[in-house]
Amino acid sequence: MDARHLETVPLFRDLSVHDREKIARWADEVDVPVGKHLLDQGRLPHEFFVILEGKVRVTKDGEHLAVLGPGDFFGEIALLEHQRRTASVVATEPTRLVVMHSRDFGAMEAELPSVAEQVKEAVRQRRARG
Repeated sequence: MDARHLETVPLFRDLSVHDREKIARWADEVDVPVGKHLLDQGRLPHEFFVILEGKVRVTKDGEHLAVLGPGDFFGEIALLEHQRRTASVVATEPTRLVVMHSRDFGAMEAELPSVAEQVKEAVRQRRARG
C-alpha cells in the first residue's frame, strides 16, 4: 500500500515518514462494496481495520452502536484482548480500508508503542461508553 495514504489518518498522522512506510508494508489497502460484512460478532479475530474512505455500521446483539467514517478504526478490541469479536461491522457505502492482519498488528504494537497506546486509549474510551 502507499504510505502517503496514511498521512490523512489521525492514528498515523504524527508518525515519521519511516514509520508510516513500515505500517504500509504491514498493511493492505482494500475496497469493499456496500453490504460487505467486515466483522461478525463472536468470530475469532484476524484483522484490524482503518477507514480511508466510506462508512461502516457497527452493531452489537443486533442493536446499532455507531457509524464510523474516514480516520476511524475497528477490530482492535478482540486483537488486543485476545477474545472473540465484540460487534459486527458492515459497509454502508463503498469503502476503502487499510487492513492489517493480527501478526502485523502485533508487530505494530511492539515496534510503534505510541500507535499501540493510541489504539489502547480508544479501547478504554469505547469500554467507558458502554
